[in-house]
Amino acid sequence: MSMSEKRKTLEPGWVVVLAGLGVNLALGVLYAWGVISAALIDQLGWSATTTQIPYMVACAVFALSMVPGGRLQDRFGPRPVIVAAAVLCGAGFFMSGKVLTPLGLTLFFGVVFGAGMGMGYAAPTPAAVKWFSRTKRGLISGIVVSGFGLAPVYIAPLTNLLLAHFTLAHTFMALGAGFFILIVVLAMFIRNPPSGYSAETAQASNGTSVPKALRPDTEYEWNETFRSTAFKRLWIMFCFGTFAGLLIIGQLSKIGIEQAGADNVYIKVGIYAVFNCVGRILCGLLSDKLGRMRTLFLLFLMQVVTYAVFARLVTPFTLGVGVAVVAFTFGGMLSLFPAATADYFGMKNFGVNYGMLLTAWGMGGVFGPLVGGIVRDMTGTYVISYVVSALLSLSGAAMTFFTRAPAEKNA
Repeated sequence: MSMSEKRKTLEPGWVVVLAGLGVNLALGVLYAWGVISAALIDQLGWSATTTQIPYMVACAVFALSMVPGGRLQDRFGPRPVIVAAAVLCGAGFFMSGKVLTPLGLTLFFGVVFGAGMGMGYAAPTPAAVKWFSRTKRGLISGIVVSGFGLAPVYIAPLTNLLLAHFTLAHTFMALGAGFFILIVVLAMFIRNPPSGYSAETAQASNGTSVPKALRPDTEYEWNETFRSTAFKRLWIMFCFGTFAGLLIIGQLSKIGIEQAGADNVYIKVGIYAVFNCVGRILCGLLSDKLGRMRTLFLLFLMQVVTYAVFARLVTPFTLGVGVAVVAFTFGGMLSLFPAATADYFGMKNFGVNYGMLLTAWGMGGVFGPLVGGIVRDMTGTYVISYVVSALLSLSGAAMTFFTRAPAEKNA
């Protein structure tokens, strides 16, 4: 096969990867909630705990909606799922601007936008990963989901710019309209491989030997996946890892001001976003070489050390370093778990299997921000939250030694 023919063979998969990255860039407004929550506190007088309720609900609905979103992706393909997500996201933001109350934001940002975000997130990664062999799953997962982590780099200053010229209500509406248009356009470029396509088979047909470990996966139905010990352990580790990361990003602006006196809180959001993105790509690539659990152990260990000293990071520089480490490890985990799901349970039902695993992200999204808000309101600091995060990370590191792929099913 000539080089030009090889490029033609690979091109559709990379188009899906880049379009999926773009969808996640639009959906990643969730990680800029720290900017929005600060505006709610300063402009509308909301308490720290109240600002976290819409965010908390959005995280929970986001994760829960990935199960049906992943199932629909497996059955009908990614495009109709992503278009439906665009409608929900646009409507959720528009109506949030219309009803700027705790109940209104909980319903329209938390439930409506959260559902759209979950369905939109569930479709691009499975579609992209299906085009590539196991040796690239970590990298491909990392690239696609990196858009979600990188989004605050532009969303935070964009939201700040809109707030400087428009009301908070009109800012919500403008963001909703923009996200709707962008996601619909990108959905046109995302599709699953043809029926019967196998990256390993394609590799073998090109004259490249396929090691036993890279031969076609053992495929697990969703109920088999759910019952397995491997899935339960992955779920617990994912929940522990996301609890701490979402606690920090949900209140990053206030942490920056109160703990380190950082005047430009948007810089901290930008630091988090950049290192979150780098972590997703680099850790995905590293896990293709070292293995998922070895890489995951290193990330949990970094979290333990960071959270143990986080309360002492009281200057803008040291806090920036701490935020960078948290972002790197949190982002890395979000590329490792989809790759591990594909490795352990196969590609046929990857959408729904990963959707089930992502309910752990939702659980961390509920309790992380909630604990952070309650601790802040009761004690005036986030110190107890950091201690809890360190202990959960230590438990996650220990679990990596006992988590393995399920034994292959009998023929």
